[in-house]
Amino acid sequence: MRTLKDYAILSAKGIAMGAADVVPGVSGGTIAFITGIYEELLETINSVNLSALKKLKTEGLKGFWKHINGNFIVALFLGIGISVYKLAGIIIFLMSNHPILLWSFFFGLVIASVYLVGKKIGKWNISKVIGLLIGTGVAFYITLLSPMENPDALWYVFLSGAIAICAMILPGISGSFILLLLGSYELVLNSIKDLKLTIIAVFGAGCVVGLLSFSKLLSWMFKKHHDLTIAILTGFLIGSLNKIWPWKFTISTRINSHDEIVPFMQENILPTNFNGDAQILLAIAMAIFGLGLILLLERIATKK
Repeated sequence: MRTLKDYAILSAKGIAMGAADVVPGVSGGTIAFITGIYEELLETINSVNLSALKKLKTEGLKGFWKHINGNFIVALFLGIGISVYKLAGIIIFLMSNHPILLWSFFFGLVIASVYLVGKKIGKWNISKVIGLLIGTGVAFYITLLSPMENPDALWYVFLSGAIAICAMILPGISGSFILLLLGSYELVLNSIKDLKLTIIAVFGAGCVVGLLSFSKLLSWMFKKHHDLTIAILTGFLIGSLNKIWPWKFTISTRINSHDEIVPFMQENILPTNFNGDAQILLAIAMAIFGLGLILLLERIATKK
């Protein structure tokens, strides 16, 4: 039985998940995994089904709420919602004004996550190594795809939400980056910041549909092939590092919805080849801070 303090901690984990989900290249699923709530999150999502409706009919609201783990849902998604809303503008500002330091921080987060997720595998064998390599290859390939310029049609916003949410619950695959590839990232983020309720509602509906569909597959994989699934997810984390490398060269630009020139296609370069202030020492410090933060979160979660 969780106490009020437990639910406060759960909301704090939701805030961390929301912060991660806002940034392309980082996954809220990673935060859920290393803080020890990932499998409960999948089970909770899967509990929202026809059986839940039967519970509502036979046992009333109390039985329904218990069946879907309602307190968990409210505490976690309250944290996620607060974080996404409050951080949307801040992340946009940091990505525009301090990209190297921001990406360095998240590079450290993911490096630590590779270690923490990978160490959950009981015993390595050839199938898990192959799973690791496949996960790495898939995630790396995704980071190489070119972003698309999309229409603002509501059906496309719905589709973007359904696809992106699948990535958001996968450790290592960033839902925000998938939105970037689909061309919907800026539209969604600005809609959240400016409280454009129609866009938010349609995007949210897409997320619900995608979440309920994809979580069942993940839950089945965890139950039947636990260590192999973790190996694949570890590979996703490794492959995603290509996207969040801090030093990049802009190949092409585009005009965003605010008539500003922003990067469109970029490639990774060494900090010594960066045109401008590479901020190497500060970047290393931010990466170490990110790495240490994740290790601290994992330690707290383990004690808990």
